[in-house]
Amino acid sequence: MAGSRLERFGTVFSRVRDLMRSRVIKPHEKPIWYDVYMAFPPKRDPLYVKQHTRPCINEQETVPEIFYGEDEVRAFIVKYAELKSHSELTDSALFEETAKALLKDGIILRRRGLLAVEESRDPVFDLKLKDMLAEQHSVDTQTAQT
Repeated sequence: MAGSRLERFGTVFSRVRDLMRSRVIKPHEKPIWYDVYMAFPPKRDPLYVKQHTRPCINEQETVPEIFYGEDEVRAFIVKYAELKSHSELTDSALFEETAKALLKDGIILRRRGLLAVEESRDPVFDLKLKDMLAEQHSVDTQTAQT
């Protein structure tokens, strides 16, 4: 049996000794270490001691939460349906209320095509290329005349 070959059912020495006694292993086939072990046996026989460990009941494994983009969409749909069933707002107002409710829960939504950060209203951004070229041309003509 394979289970009886484990060290917990006897040492390697005792198994080899018993195989030699039963003449399964012939005296000229005995291992090299057998005579050394017979001459200098250990003070204590090696024993197989199975460590009995109980799983720790108080310790809980912490699994990190993983959020995907689909989770935000799913949360929006659930919250949208919940608010729609309780109120009679228009779709755009209902969208805004859903976004506010999700913002309280820590989920930030933004509409497609809109920037997440508002641009500063600098007058340079409002200028167009033609206006800039016309202004530059007028400045060049004034400096050439003077």
